[in-house]
Amino acid sequence: VFVPLAVWQAHKGALSGRAGLGVWLDSSESVDDLEGDLDSIGAIALNFPKFTDGRAYSSAALLRSRYGYKGEIRAIGDVLRDQFFFMQRCGFDAIQPKAGKYSDAQLEEALASLKDFSTPYQAAIDQPEPLFRRTQRAA
Repeated sequence: VFVPLAVWQAHKGALSGRAGLGVWLDSSESVDDLEGDLDSIGAIALNFPKFTDGRAYSSAALLRSRYGYKGEIRAIGDVLRDQFFFMQRCGFDAIQPKAGKYSDAQLEEALASLKDFSTPYQAAIDQPEPLFRRTQRAA
């Protein structure tokens, strides 16, 4: 169960530590507002109101890199299959498209496509060093 950020902020004393509870942030809300609370939040859902709104990518990356958040980060809303790989690279570990957007078969194909790129060239949350640095060390 996810509660909106405003509900969390108003009732975090009562909600903190509840199993299975997460916080939902819209793309206009800042992850900085959760800084002191991250240890008591098991999951964070970041909303994509439109697939062209990429602010949640930055929010996921900040949660992982700046705040060291280890819990689940879920992409929700208008997420497209061809964005799943890049969401994973930015720190998302769960994706929840709008209900009915994809069939089960399409979702299975999308999950399989996460392995389409075996060795990413660029640095990201999932691989902090670019390929050229990794190959120099191996040589």
